[in-house]
Amino acid sequence: MAAARVGMVLNRPVTFVTGNAKKLEEVKAILGQSIPFHSLKLDLPELQGEPEEISKEKARLAALQVNGPVLVEDTCLCFNALKGLPGPYIKWFLQKIGHEGLNNLLLAYEDKSAYALCVFSLALGPNVEPVTFLGKTPGKIVPPRGPNDFGWDPVFQPDGYDQTYAEMPKEEKNKISHRSRALSLVKAHFVEAGYSFQTDPSS
Repeated sequence: MAAARVGMVLNRPVTFVTGNAKKLEEVKAILGQSIPFHSLKLDLPELQGEPEEISKEKARLAALQVNGPVLVEDTCLCFNALKGLPGPYIKWFLQKIGHEGLNNLLLAYEDKSAYALCVFSLALGPNVEPVTFLGKTPGKIVPPRGPNDFGWDPVFQPDGYDQTYAEMPKEEKNKISHRSRALSLVKAHFVEAGYSFQTDPSS
Protein backbone atom coordinates (compact mmCIF):
# COMPACT_ATOMS: atom_id res chain seq x y z
CA MET A 1 0.00 0.00 0.00
CA ALA A 2 2.95 2.29 -0.67
CA ALA A 3 2.48 5.79 -1.96
CA ALA A 4 4.56 7.52 -4.58
CA ARG A 5 8.25 8.00 -3.97
CA VAL A 6 9.34 10.22 -1.10
CA GLY A 7 9.71 13.87 -2.02
CA MET A 8 7.37 13.73 -5.00
CA VAL A 9 6.49 17.11 -6.50
CA LEU A 10 2.80 17.51 -7.26
CA ASN A 11 2.03 19.74 -10.21
CA ARG A 12 -1.30 20.95 -8.83
CA PRO A 13 -3.26 21.15 -5.57
CA VAL A 14 -5.10 18.06 -4.40
CA THR A 15 -8.71 17.77 -5.56
CA PHE A 16 -11.00 16.90 -2.65
CA VAL A 17 -13.99 15.14 -4.17
CA THR A 18 -17.24 16.21 -2.51
CA GLY A 19 -20.51 17.92 -3.26
CA ASN A 20 -21.37 18.26 0.43
CA ALA A 21 -20.95 21.85 1.63
CA LYS A 22 -20.98 20.91 5.33
CA LYS A 23 -18.34 18.24 4.82
CA LEU A 24 -16.17 20.68 2.87
CA GLU A 25 -16.54 23.23 5.67
CA GLU A 26 -15.26 20.72 8.23
CA VAL A 27 -12.36 19.59 6.07
CA LYS A 28 -11.28 23.21 5.50
CA ALA A 29 -11.49 23.92 9.24
CA ILE A 30 -9.43 20.83 10.12
CA LEU A 31 -6.80 21.01 7.37
CA GLY A 32 -6.40 24.77 7.32
CA GLN A 33 -3.47 25.66 5.04
CA SER A 34 -1.53 22.45 5.70
CA ILE A 35 -2.39 20.86 2.32
CA PRO A 36 -3.24 22.91 -0.77
CA PHE A 37 -6.55 21.62 -2.10
CA HIS A 38 -9.72 22.59 -3.88
CA SER A 39 -13.06 20.81 -4.00
CA LEU A 40 -14.89 19.30 -6.94
CA LYS A 41 -18.14 17.39 -7.18
CA LEU A 42 -17.75 14.29 -9.34
CA ASP A 43 -20.36 11.75 -10.34
CA LEU A 44 -18.79 8.59 -8.96
CA PRO A 45 -20.60 5.24 -8.72
CA GLU A 46 -22.00 4.13 -5.38
CA LEU A 47 -19.94 1.03 -4.76
CA GLN A 48 -20.57 -1.85 -2.39
CA GLY A 49 -18.10 -3.65 -0.17
CA GLU A 50 -15.92 -2.94 2.84
CA PRO A 51 -15.35 0.76 3.63
CA GLU A 52 -11.63 0.78 2.83
CA GLU A 53 -12.07 -0.94 -0.53
CA ILE A 54 -14.96 1.36 -1.49
CA SER A 55 -12.86 4.41 -0.70
CA LYS A 56 -9.80 3.18 -2.59
CA GLU A 57 -11.81 2.35 -5.69
CA LYS A 58 -13.47 5.77 -5.62
CA ALA A 59 -10.02 7.35 -5.41
CA ARG A 60 -8.86 5.38 -8.46
CA LEU A 61 -11.91 6.44 -10.46
CA ALA A 62 -11.62 10.07 -9.37
CA ALA A 63 -7.91 10.23 -10.23
CA LEU A 64 -8.74 9.01 -13.73
CA GLN A 65 -11.36 11.74 -14.16
CA VAL A 66 -9.21 14.52 -12.71
CA ASN A 67 -5.91 13.21 -14.09
CA GLY A 68 -4.14 14.42 -10.98
CA PRO A 69 -3.98 14.04 -7.21
CA VAL A 70 -7.31 13.41 -5.48
CA LEU A 71 -8.59 12.89 -1.97
CA VAL A 72 -11.90 11.08 -1.48
CA GLU A 73 -13.80 10.39 1.70
CA ASP A 74 -16.29 7.79 2.79
CA THR A 75 -18.10 8.11 6.09
CA CYS A 76 -19.73 5.23 7.93
CA LEU A 77 -21.96 4.94 10.97
CA CYS A 78 -21.61 1.44 12.37
CA PHE A 79 -23.91 -0.15 14.95
CA ASN A 80 -22.14 -2.79 17.02
CA ALA A 81 -25.39 -4.73 17.59
CA LEU A 82 -25.78 -4.99 13.80
CA LYS A 83 -22.16 -6.09 13.26
CA GLY A 84 -21.14 -2.79 11.66
CA LEU A 85 -24.24 -1.98 9.63
CA PRO A 86 -25.46 0.42 8.24
CA GLY A 87 -21.75 1.25 7.79
CA PRO A 88 -20.97 2.73 4.36
CA TYR A 89 -24.68 2.65 3.45
CA ILE A 90 -25.69 5.10 6.20
CA LYS A 91 -26.45 7.85 3.67
CA TRP A 92 -29.17 5.73 2.07
CA PHE A 93 -30.56 4.47 5.37
CA LEU A 94 -30.84 8.06 6.59
CA GLN A 95 -32.58 9.20 3.41
CA LYS A 96 -35.12 6.38 3.60
CA ILE A 97 -35.90 6.06 7.32
CA GLY A 98 -34.58 9.25 8.95
CA HIS A 99 -33.18 9.71 12.46
CA GLU A 100 -36.14 8.00 14.12
CA GLY A 101 -35.73 5.01 11.85
CA LEU A 102 -32.06 4.71 12.77
CA ASN A 103 -33.07 4.52 16.44
CA ASN A 104 -35.78 1.98 15.60
CA LEU A 105 -33.18 -0.33 14.07
CA LEU A 106 -31.81 -0.86 17.58
CA LEU A 107 -35.14 -1.21 19.43
CA ALA A 108 -34.69 -4.96 19.84
CA TYR A 109 -31.13 -4.60 21.17
CA GLU A 110 -29.81 -3.47 24.54
CA ASP A 111 -26.53 -2.53 22.90
CA LYS A 112 -26.86 1.00 21.50
CA SER A 113 -23.10 1.44 21.05
CA ALA A 114 -21.77 2.50 17.68
CA TYR A 115 -18.77 4.07 16.06
CA ALA A 116 -18.29 6.73 13.44
CA LEU A 117 -15.72 5.76 10.82
CA CYS A 118 -14.11 8.05 8.28
CA VAL A 119 -12.02 6.64 5.44
CA PHE A 120 -9.91 8.98 3.31
CA SER A 121 -8.11 7.68 0.25
CA LEU A 122 -5.37 9.65 -1.47
CA ALA A 123 -4.41 8.90 -5.06
CA LEU A 124 -1.59 11.06 -6.41
CA GLY A 125 -2.54 10.29 -9.99
CA PRO A 126 -4.38 7.82 -12.21
CA ASN A 127 -1.53 5.28 -12.12
CA VAL A 128 -0.67 5.50 -8.43
CA GLU A 129 -2.07 3.04 -5.88
CA PRO A 130 -4.29 4.92 -3.37
CA VAL A 131 -3.22 5.20 0.25
CA THR A 132 -5.98 4.89 2.85
CA PHE A 133 -6.39 6.60 6.23
CA LEU A 134 -8.98 5.57 8.83
CA GLY A 135 -10.36 7.63 11.71
CA LYS A 136 -12.75 6.15 14.26
CA THR A 137 -14.77 7.68 17.11
CA PRO A 138 -16.73 5.41 19.46
CA GLY A 139 -20.10 6.46 20.83
CA LYS A 140 -23.75 5.46 20.99
CA ILE A 141 -27.01 6.00 19.13
CA VAL A 142 -29.48 8.29 20.90
CA PRO A 143 -32.78 9.98 20.03
CA PRO A 144 -32.00 12.99 17.80
CA ARG A 145 -30.85 16.16 19.52
CA GLY A 146 -29.45 19.37 18.09
CA PRO A 147 -29.57 21.04 14.68
CA ASN A 148 -30.79 18.80 11.88
CA ASP A 149 -28.54 20.15 9.12
CA PHE A 150 -25.70 17.64 8.85
CA GLY A 151 -26.55 14.02 8.22
CA TRP A 152 -26.74 11.70 11.21
CA ASP A 153 -24.95 14.05 13.66
CA PRO A 154 -28.10 14.45 15.85
CA VAL A 155 -28.24 10.72 16.75
CA PHE A 156 -24.54 10.09 17.47
CA GLN A 157 -23.21 10.87 20.94
CA PRO A 158 -19.45 10.28 21.22
CA ASP A 159 -18.12 8.48 24.28
CA GLY A 160 -17.17 10.80 27.13
CA TYR A 161 -19.61 13.54 26.08
CA ASP A 162 -23.21 14.33 27.01
CA GLN A 163 -23.83 16.08 23.69
CA THR A 164 -24.46 14.68 20.24
CA TYR A 165 -22.22 15.68 17.35
CA ALA A 166 -24.99 18.10 16.30
CA GLU A 167 -25.09 19.78 19.73
CA MET A 168 -21.33 20.20 20.06
CA PRO A 169 -19.58 23.42 19.08
CA LYS A 170 -17.89 22.88 15.72
CA GLU A 171 -14.43 23.45 17.20
CA GLU A 172 -15.04 20.79 19.84
CA LYS A 173 -16.40 18.26 17.36
CA ASN A 174 -13.45 18.85 15.04
CA LYS A 175 -11.05 17.90 17.84
CA ILE A 176 -12.47 14.43 18.40
CA SER A 177 -14.44 13.51 15.28
CA HIS A 178 -13.76 10.51 13.05
CA ARG A 179 -13.06 12.98 10.23
CA SER A 180 -10.43 14.91 12.19
CA ARG A 181 -8.70 11.70 13.25
CA ALA A 182 -8.47 10.50 9.66
CA LEU A 183 -7.30 13.90 8.42
CA SER A 184 -4.56 14.03 11.05
CA LEU A 185 -3.17 10.87 9.44
CA VAL A 186 -3.45 12.47 5.99
CA LYS A 187 -1.50 15.51 7.21
CA ALA A 188 1.15 13.32 8.81
CA HIS A 189 1.51 11.36 5.57
CA PHE A 190 2.16 14.53 3.56
CA VAL A 191 4.82 15.62 6.04
CA GLU A 192 6.53 12.23 6.19
CA ALA A 193 6.47 11.74 2.42
CA GLY A 194 7.81 15.23 1.79
CA TYR A 195 5.38 16.12 -0.98
CA SER A 196 5.74 19.58 -2.46
CA PHE A 197 3.68 21.61 -4.92
CA GLN A 198 4.89 23.32 -8.08
CA THR A 199 1.91 25.57 -8.51
CA ASP A 200 0.49 28.43 -6.51
CA PRO A 201 -1.71 26.79 -3.82
CA SER A 202 -4.39 29.44 -4.40
CA SER A 203 -4.80 28.52 -8.05
